Amino acid sequence: MALLKDKYAIVTGAASARGLGKATARAFAEQGATVAILDLDADAAKAAAADLGEGHIGLACNVTDREACNAAIRSLLGCWGRIDILVNNAGITQPLKIMEIEPQNYEAVTDVNLRGTLYMSQAVIPAMRAQKSGAIVNLSSVSAQRGGGIFGGPHYSAAKAGVLGLTKAMARELAPDNVRVNAICPGFIATDITAGKLSVEQHRMVLDGIPMGRAGEASDVAGCALFLASDLSAYCTGTEVDVNGGSLIH
Repeated sequence: MALLKDKYAIVTGAASARGLGKATARAFAEQGATVAILDLDADAAKAAAADLGEGHIGLACNVTDREACNAAIRSLLGCWGRIDILVNNAGITQPLKIMEIEPQNYEAVTDVNLRGTLYMSQAVIPAMRAQKSGAIVNLSSVSAQRGGGIFGGPHYSAAKAGVLGLTKAMARELAPDNVRVNAICPGFIATDITAGKLSVEQHRMVLDGIPMGRAGEASDVAGCALFLASDLSAYCTGTEVDVNGGSLIH
């Protein structure tokens, strides 16, 4: 049986064709879920949803705007009547050194990665609490665990570390209502964000640091999200799952 049969799922920041969000949305749809793709660009979100097949929804939503998050959730609850899964995938990165981080850089990166995760979660929690079930999956990063080192600057590491703290605190608070909250920490993944950003030399150096000897694929992260969203992980909450090919082994 499909792992997400009759489930309703939201994936934020999922319109980019080669991104983690789109791969996750596709995996969910293949396993029986009805999916809403949320993205800044309404047309891109609708096109990505249509790409998944009949019945999926694309909506514009700026996750840093609390009212926009609430409005998107109201609209989806009006269509669906329930929300089973939220994947907080929307995020941005900037490859800056510590002394290069200006106030606007800090605000942009922490707003989307951390505040956006909080606002979207706050928007879905009342419905999940009321139905006494739900799964929230937050995207953190190996950068949070090892202190950057590939793309994101220190403010990105800080924001993604904040996501881990938020995940654990939410998991503790929501567990009595049977709402599970877990985080994924991807390592170096080949996506549009990373495409063409590294020199041949840098690329070889990154791969040398990965015991499995290859970059991750978006589908590697999607598979982990599918596990955390489904009943396969029914007794997992407050966890951080590493998807990094062994590049960080604790």
